[in-house]
Amino acid sequence: MMRTLRYVSLWMLLAASLLAWQGAMARELPDFTELVEEAAPGVVNISTTRTVESRNPFQGFNHEEIPEIFRHFFGDRFPMPPGMEQGPGRSQERQSLGSGFIISEDGYIMTNAHVVDGADEIVVRLNDRRELAAELVGSDERTDVAVLKVEAESLPTLRLGDSDDLRVGEWVAAIGSPFGFDHSVTAGIVSAIDRTLPRDAYVPFIQTDVAINPGNSGGPLFNLDGEVVGINSQIFTRSGGFMGLSFAIPINVAMDVADQLRSDGQVRRGWLGVMIQPVSRDLAESFGMDEPRGALIADLDPEGPAARDGLRAGDIILAVDGARVHDSSALPRLIGRTAPGSEVALELLRDGERQTLEVTLGDWPDAQMAADQPEQESQQARLGVSVSELEPSERERLGIEGGVRILEVAPDGAAAAAGLRPGDVLVSIDHRTVAGPDELVALVRELPTDRAVPVRLYRDGRSLFVALRLDAD
Repeated sequence: MMRTLRYVSLWMLLAASLLAWQGAMARELPDFTELVEEAAPGVVNISTTRTVESRNPFQGFNHEEIPEIFRHFFGDRFPMPPGMEQGPGRSQERQSLGSGFIISEDGYIMTNAHVVDGADEIVVRLNDRRELAAELVGSDERTDVAVLKVEAESLPTLRLGDSDDLRVGEWVAAIGSPFGFDHSVTAGIVSAIDRTLPRDAYVPFIQTDVAINPGNSGGPLFNLDGEVVGINSQIFTRSGGFMGLSFAIPINVAMDVADQLRSDGQVRRGWLGVMIQPVSRDLAESFGMDEPRGALIADLDPEGPAARDGLRAGDIILAVDGARVHDSSALPRLIGRTAPGSEVALELLRDGERQTLEVTLGDWPDAQMAADQPEQESQQARLGVSVSELEPSERERLGIEGGVRILEVAPDGAAAAAGLRPGDVLVSIDHRTVAGPDELVALVRELPTDRAVPVRLYRDGRSLFVALRLDAD
């Protein structure tokens, strides 16, 4: 009898302990209700409409080679014989959804650049169900940040936090419109910070496990204090849906871009004029380093700030104004967020010895072209590259008459999608010789958008071809 009582007492004690532990855990889990009640009015739904030309799905077929039965059923879809061609494709409207949030009472709104890219019409729906036409103030594709403006007063705004204070493991929440379901709330933790993605060299992304789906893009990421610490931008997926990997643009980075867009309509970035590569373990050993870190200069723009102020190929940049360059991906962010004309102290490893060199940064080529060469800005930006003249000695070495050297490749441009890289020598496009930067502009202006074109280039002294496809403007 006593043994039975002891067993009963033990089980009751264990049950009480388990209930107490569960209660303690429940108390430790965050409660987002107050955050959502405060923040939801400042989150908006963004819908866009753009007109596109539908392409002929049978483009490329020879009219005479098509069986008569297919011409009977699909005649107006097939290309006609020479002299009987159809006009341009049918126009159709495409709509897309995204999210955003209000940063000023007089109607400034932040979102992702890709949410409003190419939009003919932008409509913002507020939490109170009002729908307002929005104007695009400016967008920056490199950081995927855009600023909109609606005509309204006394709008509810969100409080902005400091994304530099975020810690891995911290709770965060997102509010947005996934698949059009307005003001949906999801939560998770910060999985990593300062994350670099392959085609986004200028953003130190916040990685989270917050559920993000189409329609969430451009919406805010909150800390537990209800402050915006990021803009939900993209996910990593193999299925097309959420797989536990979400990425947000730090609000400190986004606001720096937004402030420039609001004041100047464009973003200016510092430019060093170097082509860099990672320092592998073997390279680190060959340079006499204890560990692989820094950014190795592989080549320089002969007209750029780095060449002008004494940097050389083979230098390894270890720090910028005291900020350590952990790997090559950190250098573009450190230089890009520094204002053009600023003097920076570069800590280098040269010939096995450390030294510091002062360099005055130039203006990122995109900004130079926007200010001085509008046609080159339009066409080179369309291609997604900046280029320079090829030295006569290099033309002689390669045995070519023309050619331009690619200095920079926009991570989200057509050139990057085709596999072009900084340092490549561009020789011809669509079987036409690229004699120089001006000729490149003329060629790009005339490129078709309904098919890929062959591009011949030299890389590491070897000739190769890649296929380039431009999107319609």
